[in-house]
Amino acid sequence: MITLAQRTVVGVLARIGRTAEAVARHAGQMTLLTWQVVVATATGKVSLRDVFIQLQSIGVASIPLVAVTAILSGVVTSQQGGYQFTSSIPLYVLGSVVTSSIILELGPVMTSFVLIGRVGARITAELGTMKVSEQIDALHSLGRDPVCVLAAPRIIAGTISMPLLVGLADGVGVVAGLVAARFSIGLGGESFLFGARLYWHSWDLLYSITKGFVFGFIIPLISVHMGFGTRGGAEGVGRATTAAVVFMIITVLVLDAMFPPLFLN
Repeated sequence: MITLAQRTVVGVLARIGRTAEAVARHAGQMTLLTWQVVVATATGKVSLRDVFIQLQSIGVASIPLVAVTAILSGVVTSQQGGYQFTSSIPLYVLGSVVTSSIILELGPVMTSFVLIGRVGARITAELGTMKVSEQIDALHSLGRDPVCVLAAPRIIAGTISMPLLVGLADGVGVVAGLVAARFSIGLGGESFLFGARLYWHSWDLLYSITKGFVFGFIIPLISVHMGFGTRGGAEGVGRATTAAVVFMIITVLVLDAMFPPLFLN
């Protein structure tokens, strides 16, 4: 007779196996989707008009929310840094703390979260609705490739938009931190910039933009993949959108954790 402990072990192993199988399946499907997008782009099958429409939707329309998020990140970082400093630490070091925190971490990550909530969820729901209502099947029947029409423009636009939005967030966040430092602890702009330059590395900005490039590619890729794989009507669209958001957040955090050992050491 199988004991309770044996059933528990078997259940845990079965769950691990199902999870590993699902991860491998998603990885394979996204790799294939990436290859199809590359081929469609290289062969000129992607409409520039569709790309520009997505650039407007993903990039330009996200600027206000990205700017607000960057301002709040800079203000909070500056205020908390000033609060934690003691008299034994020169105040101008706050300039380095704020600049490094915004450019190396908060700028790219917070901007990616903005795109996940604003763009990633929308793409998944949009394509998922098209999938369950058989609009994507209709494209196939008309001889049009959904990858060229739906997937490639969104992935290309996200890859282009994200580094630019990260650069905007970096600049706005640092300026907001400078202003907040002036009003919270009385640190002048010249002292703030002196501290920022003192510990500045020329690689930092490229590191931040590289994060933006990677995040900008992976977010729409996961969104499109989850949208194309939607099943089960309106309820399925909701499940796919929720799963896509969770998937994107975890992926961004894992990639973010991989960047320092790969690029900062």
